Amino acid sequence: MNIYESWLVKTPIAHRGLFGDGVPENSLAAFKLAIKKKLPIELDVTALSDGTPVVFHDERLARMTGQDGFISSSTLADISKLKLQGTKEKIPTFAEVLEFVDGKVPLLIEIKNFGKVGPLEKAVWKELIKYDGEYVIESFNPYTLEWFKNNAPKIKRGQLACFFRDKEISGIKKFALKRMLLNKKVSEPNFVVYDSADMPNKYLKKYYGVIPVLTYTIKSEGEEIRLKGFCDNIIFDSYTPIALQKKEKNEESEQ
Repeated sequence: MNIYESWLVKTPIAHRGLFGDGVPENSLAAFKLAIKKKLPIELDVTALSDGTPVVFHDERLARMTGQDGFISSSTLADISKLKLQGTKEKIPTFAEVLEFVDGKVPLLIEIKNFGKVGPLEKAVWKELIKYDGEYVIESFNPYTLEWFKNNAPKIKRGQLACFFRDKEISGIKKFALKRMLLNKKVSEPNFVVYDSADMPNKYLKKYYGVIPVLTYTIKSEGEEIRLKGFCDNIIFDSYTPIALQKKEKNEESEQ
């Protein structure tokens, strides 16, 4: 896989699927719309209380389900009763999402783990080893990426980073993660993914032209234009990226 010639760089990536207008993020409905548009999907994977990987972004259930509690304290039986934002959509397991997507579009899989490294990563890999579609992984946790480097080195790895202004982590961790100081000896990423709100910045300079630089989450054409030249691809939601607008116009003119 020549990463610079791959979908990871060539095609804008749908953040948590194509959600909105009654379609919840990280739902099978959002993924269905992304597949229809032939767009790569970014999604979040975390663990239930028994270690089962599920596709859900938040630590707390409230924003997406209206219920109190934490995803990490929930069981499969618990989440089966929950609906996403008042729709018919439920929190899908990672296995269900892989079965649903079935290789139709590539996946950018964020592994959300700032706890003990090993069990979640192993559970994710157990599902991926059976999957035939294209995918890469990403994580804010360098040690999650190190696990895959050591146990599944063929999988392309992306180091997520931001300035961690609102994150409840120590000052030392913020200092190191913001600067991606563990990239060289720990995570050894194949690409980096930085928060658009914190770009451009001096910490990314050494990566330009060496490995792909992606940015999240672009929500407007103006923001996309502002960061042109500072990233190789975007993760987007809430608008249609410029390249996709052009593609859709070309397709309409050919009909």
